[in-house]
Amino acid sequence: MKKLVVSRRKFVKNTALSTLAFSFINPESVSAKSVAAGKRVGIIGLDTSHSTAFVKALNAPEASADFLGYKVVAAYPQGSKDIESSTKRVPAYTEEVKKQNVEIVDSIADLLKKVDVVLLETNDGRLHLEQALQVLKAGKRVFIDKPIAASLSDAIAIFEASKKYNIPLFSASSLRHIKGVEKVDKSIVVGADTFSPAVLEKTHPDLFWYGIHGVETLYTVMGTGCKQVSRVHNEGTDIVIGTWADGRVGTFRGTRTGKHDYGGTVYTKNGNIVLGPYGGYEPLLKDIVNYFETGNLPVSPEETIEIFAFMEAADESKRQGGAVVTLESVIKKAKKS
Repeated sequence: MKKLVVSRRKFVKNTALSTLAFSFINPESVSAKSVAAGKRVGIIGLDTSHSTAFVKALNAPEASADFLGYKVVAAYPQGSKDIESSTKRVPAYTEEVKKQNVEIVDSIADLLKKVDVVLLETNDGRLHLEQALQVLKAGKRVFIDKPIAASLSDAIAIFEASKKYNIPLFSASSLRHIKGVEKVDKSIVVGADTFSPAVLEKTHPDLFWYGIHGVETLYTVMGTGCKQVSRVHNEGTDIVIGTWADGRVGTFRGTRTGKHDYGGTVYTKNGNIVLGPYGGYEPLLKDIVNYFETGNLPVSPEETIEIFAFMEAADESKRQGGAVVTLESVIKKAKKS
């Protein structure tokens, strides 16, 4: 009897060790099944570093408690079809996320069967309306990474679809959480200057592709209410001057020469606040997770539409040689297109 007990103990011990070893050798065997209902995240687009950064943060063995157990379980890799800087990233980023227990699927339809919420990360804003519609029709909450679209008209259409399907959504740059912004009381802001790289991409309006980071920083501290803009443009720099309805002035400087950096100065009734450096992706990811959990929007549709109107008006000002262009005029035109 003693030998039998010992043998059983050895058997149980060896079985447990084998199971543990198998789980390390085959990490995919504990992927989606181990994630709580409602917490399964899907990604559309593995053509941006944002995708891999979000996967690493959410799927880390000791992920922040602020992420509430949300895990990326599946991804559809296809992003841009013709922007080389994006398409060339897909193979490496696909392999990178697979190592984080993420299943790679062949279509958005397949993805939506496996997940509860979606990170729409495709780097190409031209595809976002078509992709977002599929998610909204499936009744799933979706965060759309910058730029929400490659045109003001598409941005408006996305929010109209959000209303139609009764699924609130938002888009934001991680630069909303730049260091120093937590010190800003918007009620006493009298003006602001912000800056960021503004690399151009021929498939997108000038500021939509990258300058949006600095424009979002400007709106984070100034709030909505800009009425008109004018723009100075040359090969290496863009300066957009916005005038708000209450007379405040906010400027954005987009750079294409020198060191790429992000920052700004906020002018308040009590003194000036310096913005910078960049604060990383995790603060935005906390906003996204809170939205997934509650449906609450950290950035309103109205603000995002105004940001895109600001950038579109800046483009129109450039076409008119720096003339003053109202946001109302470009919104009216976009709604007709």
